[in-house]
Amino acid sequence: MIAIIEAGGKQYVVSPKQKIKIEKAGSDVGVTLKFKTLLIADESGASLEIGVPALETEAAGTILANTRTRKIIVRKFKNKVRYRRTAGHRQHQTEVEITKLS
Repeated sequence: MIAIIEAGGKQYVVSPKQKIKIEKAGSDVGVTLKFKTLLIADESGASLEIGVPALETEAAGTILANTRTRKIIVRKFKNKVRYRRTAGHRQHQTEVEITKLS
């Protein structure tokens, strides 16, 4: 069984026991999250449910870790005026294991 869920304004194709990284959820490790389900289907495609815009059922996942991505260096430069700026950024993310698709 596969599903398309929405988390943090983005859509993910997931299956049970799959681990995904989403934008920061703001919860502690071990907490169960519920996601809006947009589509549920079998791998063979025999049964297919499409929500308009979402289904009544919810997908659930358990938070495994709250981490950050690798550092991205942002540089600004203007020619001939000695303007140079460097900044770094690390996006927060949450690793979730999908536990239930119903």
